[in-house]
Amino acid sequence: MRSVLPEVVLALQRTGTTVLVAPPGSGKTSLLPLALADAWPGTVIVAEPRRIATRAAARRMAQLLGEQPGGRIGYAMRGDRRVSEQTRVEVVTTGLLVRRLQHDPDLDGVCAVVIDEVHERALDTDLALAFCLDVRANLRPDLCLVATSATPDADRLAAVLGQRGAPAAIITAAAAVHPVQVIYAAPTRAIPLLADARVDPRLLDHVAAVVRRAIADGPGDVLVFLPGESEITAVARRLADLDNVVPLFGRQSAADQDRALQPARGRRVVLTTAVAESSLTVPGVAVVVDAGLSREPRVDHSRGLGTLTTTKVSRSAAAQRAGRAGRQGPGRVYRCWSEADDRYLLAHQQPEIATSDLTGFALAVADWGHPGGRGMALMDDPPAAAMNTAVATLRALQALDDDGRITARGRRLALVAATPRLARALLDGTDLVGQHRAAQIVALISGDGPPRGGGDDLVARWRDLRSGRDAAASGMWREEVRRLSGSGRRTAAGREATAGREATAGREIVGDDLAAAMVVGLAFPDRLARLRTPTGTDGRNYLMAGGTGAQLNPTTGLLGSPWLAIAVADRPAGNADARIRLAAPLDAATAVSIGAGLYHREDEIAWRDGGLVLRRQELLGAIVLADRPLADPDPAVVEAAVRDGLRIDGLRPLHFSPAADLLRRRMALLHKAFGVPWPDVADPALLAEIDHWLGPDLHRVRKVADLARIDTGSALRRLLPWPAAARFDQLAPERLQVPSGSMVRVDYSGVDYFGDGSPVLAVKVQEAFGWAQAPVLADGRIPVVLHLLSPAGRPAAITSDLASFWRQGYPQVRAELRSRYPRHAWPDDPLAAAPSRRPARRASSDRSVPD
Repeated sequence: MRSVLPEVVLALQRTGTTVLVAPPGSGKTSLLPLALADAWPGTVIVAEPRRIATRAAARRMAQLLGEQPGGRIGYAMRGDRRVSEQTRVEVVTTGLLVRRLQHDPDLDGVCAVVIDEVHERALDTDLALAFCLDVRANLRPDLCLVATSATPDADRLAAVLGQRGAPAAIITAAAAVHPVQVIYAAPTRAIPLLADARVDPRLLDHVAAVVRRAIADGPGDVLVFLPGESEITAVARRLADLDNVVPLFGRQSAADQDRALQPARGRRVVLTTAVAESSLTVPGVAVVVDAGLSREPRVDHSRGLGTLTTTKVSRSAAAQRAGRAGRQGPGRVYRCWSEADDRYLLAHQQPEIATSDLTGFALAVADWGHPGGRGMALMDDPPAAAMNTAVATLRALQALDDDGRITARGRRLALVAATPRLARALLDGTDLVGQHRAAQIVALISGDGPPRGGGDDLVARWRDLRSGRDAAASGMWREEVRRLSGSGRRTAAGREATAGREATAGREIVGDDLAAAMVVGLAFPDRLARLRTPTGTDGRNYLMAGGTGAQLNPTTGLLGSPWLAIAVADRPAGNADARIRLAAPLDAATAVSIGAGLYHREDEIAWRDGGLVLRRQELLGAIVLADRPLADPDPAVVEAAVRDGLRIDGLRPLHFSPAADLLRRRMALLHKAFGVPWPDVADPALLAEIDHWLGPDLHRVRKVADLARIDTGSALRRLLPWPAAARFDQLAPERLQVPSGSMVRVDYSGVDYFGDGSPVLAVKVQEAFGWAQAPVLADGRIPVVLHLLSPAGRPAAITSDLASFWRQGYPQVRAELRSRYPRHAWPDDPLAAAPSRRPARRASSDRSVPD
């Protein structure tokens, strides 16, 4: 590493930016800042993505100078700062650097900024890099900027840091790499990933077994990579018989982390997460056991819920983990997967900007003057959907205006070292419950507080922390409370709240239980939730104001609470409902008050499930508070809903009387025969022309029953074309005169609404004598089918060719029926016979003979 430091300084003198690629353990984090401090007057800022790395880097550089942090080498992070007037190198978290740039973009007195571990693609790292490049371009062209990476894939990074179209120089440092033996130690049977963040206990059993194997195979401390805190606890339980098992993770206290990073007597097993992948040296480690898993945040932007997902580690991360074994000498790495599986690992993890909640990012770039991140030198553009959700959230918090620019309130929120939602809870909660209690609750629900545990009852957890029963967790929580309280006091200068108002509005009126729910509701109004199931059921199921269902653990003491303010919830992959992780009970009135921005009244006039819905609802987001019939609906809106309903369900809600049905079939027949101007009366056509024929009647509809009262016959007649309609009864008559003089009704029931089928005339044989041809309709275009009946009215023959019937069918009918009906005429020549309606009168001598 030392050999390339002059090259780095020279590149910075020439262009002001460079990319340094160096493997883990090469000294880039400790040696480079010292070299820059020697080359230029002023302060060198080193930005690290993690707090644990920030403190460790400062301690290592101070150790090289024979000092303690706080002298020439200092560090700063949330709640912990050790710097002095002599400080030349200050190591900070990337988040703190972002906020410092927002408050002091000139970086007065700073000569160089080193942004470490850029390859990890943390969101704050991307943001700090973009801000620094903007400062160089517009305010401080003399500011030197170095981006360091442990992976050789640095071309994109060099392009971002370049200027005038030329990429920045990439300087690669080689390290005295000790050999690391890679041992693939896959389980005997494949253990699949679970659907959510959990890890199969069988894999944890296997990891513990591999740790024991590694201890038996040779010397050296063992560093075990696991995805999260719960897995660290689980594996520690499985290794409880070993003498020195040490956890190391980000949410530990600083003292616990420091103990894990100090040399120790005896052999150790250090159980850690991704915090130890880079920028840290855990002394004594010669063996790495890699579970092969990584835990990453995922956000369901449509529901506003985040979850942690357990994924397979990437190849680049696996390489960095393996490198931990070779920092101080030859080592071994045991990978808990097969060599074949190794080939299918992703090259890199996804950048955080692609998977995270971007609300804080959106506020930061708006505060910087680049709403949406437009015009900034970002490694990747933020996803549009995630950014739209973030902007909508900030507008709801009144932090952004309609054009996406930051508001005065947004600037106050940005001053709070917390996410925008939690900043809002702290500022507005101060007026309601007092600044100290607001800070206590925000510290409890923030990701920077103590490790969560003790169930899902937030109020119970709050009491435990205040009691100090868990000394380590209480200490971390109290430190976070102090930090947030100070942040709240800084923003109070721009507000009208006073200490007297605080006391009156907070401590004297609102009890602790309700205070907790109020602050949570201010942070997450979309997670105010009401019990879904009726009384007497399990009391687990809730509906959140954001529209997502949520479930309590069946063993929680919160079961059956009518309302909850949910602080922490996640939705595992494949689940419709979220799991409630941390919540506080509250009452309906408080929920409506706290979630006032989501309260609205909604008049619903719509067609649903075959009926007309007319109701007025009061809602808190998606939660229906009240549902009443709508007494004064807008007739025009009702009419539009009815039209929609008829288009959805068809004409079924209408009642077609027999007369209306007959009229429709006659009209269909003429449309089939002539086409236009005779109207099409099939369902699709009537629905398309609904305004033309049914419009006047729809004005009076107020409920579904009104549709059935419409005179559909009169409505259909509106479609009849004029003047052609004057011939309607002639072209499709209801009755036809037969030779006997009778006016017989034409049966159109065989004609469908498309005009297919034939009209039927049922007439007795005797009334048709002398009729040479069957009648036709529609100016001769449509033949009528004759149903020729016996004297008793039973069908004797069916024909539309009457002449043929008289010649061929009638003789058979005559032979079959004349003996049965002797009083009726059965002439040999029906065309020459006179038609008759009635049988011949009997002679007196025949009256004893039955018909």
